[in-house]
Order: sequence, then structure tokens, then C-alpha cells
Amino acid sequence: MRGPRKPLAAEPLPDPDREAPPLTLEEEGGAPLAPEGEEPVEVGPEVIRRLWRTLPESPGVYRMFDAAGNLLYVGKARSLRARVSAYTSLTGHVLRIQRMIAATASMIFVVTRTETEALLLEANLIKQLKPRYNVLLRDDKSFPYILIAEETAAPRLTRWRGARSVKGRYFGPFASGQAVSQTIAQLQKAFLLRTCADSVYANRSRPCLLHQIKRCSAPCVDLVAPEAYAELVSEAADFLDGRSTKIQERLAEEMSEAAAAMEYERAAALRDRIRALSAVQARQDVNVEVVSEADVFALHLEGGQACVQVFFYRGGQNWGNRAYFPRLPPEADEEAILDAVIGQFYATRPAPRLLLVSHKLEKSALMEAALTEAAGRKVEIQLPQRGDKKVLVEQALRNARESLARRLADSAAQGRLLIRLGEALELEAPPSRIDVYDNSHIMGRDAVGAMVVMGPEGWLKNEYRKFNIKGEDLTPGDDFGMMKEVLRRRFERLQREDPDRTKGLWPDLTIIDGGAGQLSAAEAILAEMGVEDLELLAIAKGQDRDAGKEMLHRPGRSAFALPHRDPTLYFLQRLRDEAHRFAIGAHRARRAKTAAVNPLDEIEGVGPTRKRAILAHFGSAKAAAEADLAELARAPGVSEALARRIYEHFHGEG
Repeated sequence: MRGPRKPLAAEPLPDPDREAPPLTLEEEGGAPLAPEGEEPVEVGPEVIRRLWRTLPESPGVYRMFDAAGNLLYVGKARSLRARVSAYTSLTGHVLRIQRMIAATASMIFVVTRTETEALLLEANLIKQLKPRYNVLLRDDKSFPYILIAEETAAPRLTRWRGARSVKGRYFGPFASGQAVSQTIAQLQKAFLLRTCADSVYANRSRPCLLHQIKRCSAPCVDLVAPEAYAELVSEAADFLDGRSTKIQERLAEEMSEAAAAMEYERAAALRDRIRALSAVQARQDVNVEVVSEADVFALHLEGGQACVQVFFYRGGQNWGNRAYFPRLPPEADEEAILDAVIGQFYATRPAPRLLLVSHKLEKSALMEAALTEAAGRKVEIQLPQRGDKKVLVEQALRNARESLARRLADSAAQGRLLIRLGEALELEAPPSRIDVYDNSHIMGRDAVGAMVVMGPEGWLKNEYRKFNIKGEDLTPGDDFGMMKEVLRRRFERLQREDPDRTKGLWPDLTIIDGGAGQLSAAEAILAEMGVEDLELLAIAKGQDRDAGKEMLHRPGRSAFALPHRDPTLYFLQRLRDEAHRFAIGAHRARRAKTAAVNPLDEIEGVGPTRKRAILAHFGSAKAAAEADLAELARAPGVSEALARRIYEHFHGEG
């Protein structure tokens, strides 16, 4: 299966982490940006009018920047000159566009060969740079696939995310990793394909437990002929492609023949395989025959917010759905929203052969051409009016309505909680961004700091951060010192990236898991950095660490508690517990990584082969570390020079 091709453009895609460089008239035709402290540069339609005079009638992409170099908007055009001419006046636009034009200080233009290439480039730039005035699809996670990897003579079945760098057949996308894991578990029972890593497969001398519980045919030790295993692989691929009926019919015939021949054990194994296939099909929720490979997009607008439901159908099976809530500029209409969402959705993934949509796109033919070019095969977009395809779209629309209704209800409840929290803490206004910090370690080892973020719409998981504690002068287990390091690193970055506090990165409320001591440590480090006007709260565990008896600490105020059943208290507990969960997860991941490190890996000249030989000879790295020079020299593949190097590594020179 081919992946998407990169869009053609006159310049490489910019680094999304870098701000736009100051422009000069000679370089891009834009007005230069004023250095900090000098007179502000000219902004507005006159700047755009000056640039417009030199633009070609060619297709391309344009970017609009404000005086500070912040990206405002990315757009495409069949004719750059004709499209940009619309921005040379403030009249005839909605308020949002008027504000954008009035703030524009410079522009960058990219000329493309075709409008299709312009559409592809626009989608990539919007997805990477997230301009303020564009419809933004908040989609940071890749979808999981099932991969039949063909890098060895016995292909393996595995889950896969990310770039298709491994040779094999990819099936998906699936809506969640859990759906993939459940499907793979059933496919193991049905087709007995191996799931172990290639390194494990290459070094097996006897069957593993999966063979014992009838989930693998053990090709590693030749318990299945290569031709028979290849047939199992082919059957699994056919099943994932939707050709399952013939497979089940053939297995049913073989089961009957085995039972008639009184081969009851083989008949039972075939029965189990049929049951596993049925379990996979039953888990696919709604199976359809009208489409073999399609994505269904349904959009619902309400209360100034939007929900786009995407359903995935592959091989006539429903492989799940996912809801998206794009960030909308005011006055955005349904056609423009769906057009922008689909363009960004397929900017980094291949499109299926068919897209079913709930609303007409702004430029359906152009989108079809762009997706076809990116996928390397024909892609069709349909707005069904009747029949089974219409039923699929209506089902997705119903889910979009219900998802948005739940989100609006949650947002209203969240807003009330933020108001009550602001009142309880005597804040000037309800907080719109809350940062919560916690640390996790075991006796000071593998210490990790964590930050989670809550906003009016719930958890902002894209904003979560973890901090591997690096301070070498810290006493093991010094929670105060760890918190100081985390806060210093966090706010130093904020001071660099958002010194004017205009980008929404600064918290309205910072919460720390701890008591008065943690609060004092936080105040000290922030004062040292010159950070002022920051609302702080420390949450100390209650008596006997009993939830519901937490004490709250605020600067300049005596410790206080909230009523036991106060919803605001439950809200604070949720915030603290989420930070604790994230910190523990980060700590466990770091601890597992540390545990996997072998001290022999640090020694020059000890590669994987010699390391295995040394471990096989001594039994463990610890035993090798305790061995004397003569014992090390007797290990296979270890010369006297290498033995001395190993000995000095563990014992020091001399």
C-alpha cells in the first residue's frame, strides 16, 4: 500500500517551532519588521496593496504575518494576484477578516505549478503552523494500523503507528489502539501467526508459550511448513481485506471432514479458529457491503462549536470512529469547515478510495484531484442523497450531534466549576488555564517532574509536559529542590517563548501537590526569576492522607479547607490526581528505560555479540563486574586489552 507523496512546492515546509524571520522587500516583497524598541511598522491594506502589484497570476499559497512576526493566516489561490486583491480593502469583509487585514504587516508567497499542489501545501502548512485565523483540526495522534511485516521468511503480525518504514502490508486505520490489540488477539487464534520480535524469532530453540496456548504455529522451530505458514498469512490478509466469507466456509468444510475422520483434536482447533473470526467480525460494530474502503465525514455545528465524526470502513467492516472538535474562526460555514478538516486530515496520511461527506465541499473536484495526487490512485468524494451510503452518513451525523451535545454540556459544567474555583480562591476572574505540577521518584532515583493542563474545555493533553530531573547537586528525595528545578525550567521557557504573555501559554492558576513548604519553595524560585502576578495554590493531603480533608495553601493567607462534599473540592482532587497519574507514568517509563541499560553497553569495544558472549559466560553483568582480570580474559571473544578495559571500567584504573 502506497503512502502519501509529499506536496510539490517552491520552498520546503518551514519549521513549525520557529517564528517567521523578518522579511525584506527584496526577499519576499513584504514590509520589514521593526526591531524591538523601534517605531512600529506599517500594517493594514496599504501593505497588502503594495505587495499585490507585483504578484503573478499563478496558483500558489500565501501567508500573512503581524508586526511581531506571528502567523495570522495561510491561504491558497488559483491566481495569487486575484486572490490577494480581495485583501487590499477593509470593506466587504466580515469583522474577523477585517481584523486580520488590519493586523497584516508582511506576507510570504509560494508559487506552485497547479492549484492542486497549492491545496496540498496549504493543508500541510496549516497543520504544522496552526495559524490563528484558519480552521484548525486538533489532531496530533497518528492512527494505529495492523501490519503483516514481511522482513523475514515468516511474516509477523503486529500493531504499527507512524511512517511506513517496514516492508509489509498495512491494514487500517483503526480508531484506537485497543481495537487493534483486540483484533490482533483474535487473529492470533484464527490464523496462528507469530507476533514476536524478529530478534526473538531468530533465537528461539523451542516453542514459546503462545504455541502452547494455540495462538502461534511456531514457525521459529519449523513446526509448520513454510508453504502452510504462507497460506495462513495469505488467509489473514484476505480476511483483513474483507474476503472473510470464503475463509470461514472453507474452515467449516475442513472441520466437518476432520470430525467425520474422527480427528477430533484437529476439528476442535478449526472450530476455535472459526469462533475467533466470528469474534473479530462481531467487534466491528456495523459491517456493510455497500463500501469496501471508505471514510465517512459528518459535521454538526451548534453553539459556535463543531464536531466532525470520522468513521473508517475497510473490507466491508467498520474499524471504528473518532470525533474531532476543530477550532473555528467566527462566521465559519459548514462547507469551509469540512473542506479545511479533510485537507488537514489527509496531509500526513493516505486517503481511501472513497470519501462520503455530509455537506458539499467548497471545491470538491479540486480536493479529489489533490487527494488523488497525494495517494497515487483515484480518490472519489461523494455526497450521497439516498440508499445505504446515505444511511452511513446519517449514522455519522447522529454521532456528531450526540458528541457535540455531550461536549457542550461538559463545557457548561466545566465553566461553572471554574467560576466556583475562582470564587473559592478569591481570584479576580475564573481561570482559563490551570497548570498542575507533581513529582515522582523512588528514593530520589529516576526522578521525574510532570505538568498537566486544564482549560475551559477540559484537559489540554497537547500541553502536558514531563521533566527528567537533572540537578546533580540535589539530595536524593529532595522534593523541594525537584519542584524548584521543574518550575525554573518551565518559566525560563515561558519567558523566552511568550515574554509578553499574549500567546495563552501562561497559566491563570498554578497548582502544586504539597503543603506550605512546597508553596514557599515555588514562591522563592519565581521571585528569583522575576515572575510576578502568578496565582499559586498548594494542595496538601489531609489528615491520614484522607481524600476530602485536603488543606489548601495560598500566598498571604492561612491554610483552609473546603467542605467535604463541595464540588470544587472534587474538582481540585481531579486536577491533583491527573498530575499524579501523569507523573507516575513518566517515572515508570524512565525507570524501565534505566533498567534496560546494561553497564557493558558503556564500554568501548563491547558490541552486541561480545556482550552476549560475556553474559553467557558469567551469567550476569554483575558477575562480570566482580570478575578479576584473568577471569575476564578467559571469556569468549575477549582479548587481554579488552579485558583490561572492562576491568578498569568497573574498578577504576590501577
